[in-house]
Amino acid sequence: MLLTNASIATMAHDRPPYGLVEHGAIAIDNENIEWAGPEGDLPEEFRSLPAEDLDGKVVTPALMDCHTHLIYGGNRVREFEMRLEGATYEEIAQSGGGILSTVKATRAASESELVTRALPRVDRMIGEGAATIEIKSGYGLDLDTELKMLRAARRVGKARPVRIKTTFLGAHALPPEYEGRADDYIDFVCEIVLPAAHQDRIADAVDAFCDRIAFTAEQVGRVFAKATELGLPVKLHAEQLSDSGGTATAASFNALSADHLEYLGDAGIAAMSKTGMIAVLLPGAFYTLGATRLPPIEGLRAAGVPMAIATDCNPGSSPVASPLAILNMACTLFRMTPEEALAGMTRNAARALGIERESGTVEAGKHADLAIWNIDHPSELAYYLGLNALHRRVYKGRLY
Repeated sequence: MLLTNASIATMAHDRPPYGLVEHGAIAIDNENIEWAGPEGDLPEEFRSLPAEDLDGKVVTPALMDCHTHLIYGGNRVREFEMRLEGATYEEIAQSGGGILSTVKATRAASESELVTRALPRVDRMIGEGAATIEIKSGYGLDLDTELKMLRAARRVGKARPVRIKTTFLGAHALPPEYEGRADDYIDFVCEIVLPAAHQDRIADAVDAFCDRIAFTAEQVGRVFAKATELGLPVKLHAEQLSDSGGTATAASFNALSADHLEYLGDAGIAAMSKTGMIAVLLPGAFYTLGATRLPPIEGLRAAGVPMAIATDCNPGSSPVASPLAILNMACTLFRMTPEEALAGMTRNAARALGIERESGTVEAGKHADLAIWNIDHPSELAYYLGLNALHRRVYKGRLY
């Protein structure tokens, strides 16, 4: 297939902005991009391919949501009401709500029910140009449910034309049966659950939650040591409610990313810069929780730490299933530029998932995962709120 007469935001580099190629063409063979550039430079070997004239439409890499909790049972709408009445996220969690309320509902749901409940959220993301979605476990906190969640996530990728990356998040919260025994629970995660997920080949990476309502940096380090032993990359929920030192711990294990980061300090920024970690920013949680402390955007920029953005779609702190809304929120709430936001959901999101060699930009050799938009300039993707300008999506070289 040959796409012609396109305005291509390759996102391969920053100059010109968006890596923009006007009057461009993209040659696709099977599932990969064979060539992309100005149409006048198109090699002769691709000129006979069946062509689709895009009439000047904007083409970007397909969007990537690199941080979600899409698989879960129930909802937490009552907690939404409680926050409106003045309760804080921590108060809700300490009273038995929060993550543990979702754990109860997720344990009770069947694997098929979890898939069925997740598909409408996935369909919304696909319908807004997403071709890659990360899905975490972490609402089971026991052996059977954690594995059930990861299997359900894999099934989503078979039920829909979307690439699913799975992340084991067993160290998400302390389950009620381990109350007062956090170290014993970490032993259980490291010795039983994580090895089982690895043996079944249903986890692509390992995550943990390091904060004062979750686990300490030392406990997270034990989980990451086990993940490293098994050959799995790691990432971390870090510095969302306090500066707990988790980012430095993650950096010591060459983590792919640290996510949230509202309370990230200078030492954490320096650790990320030194190791090449990605800062995954989650404006949906910031918005939903009514947070007031912004991530240190200027500090991350100054240190050259790449920034990704994601929906953090989950039932409690970010019930957001719209990648396009997150592009807008990243700009309006975090003061990112539209180009930074789009890079955060393409090029840098791929780095946060460890797949930058195969996805995230429009370049020869990358996956032919593209989004075609009815807009005049890529900045419009972050400008609009509530307008879906997707024309068509290309996934694995096929037009949808």
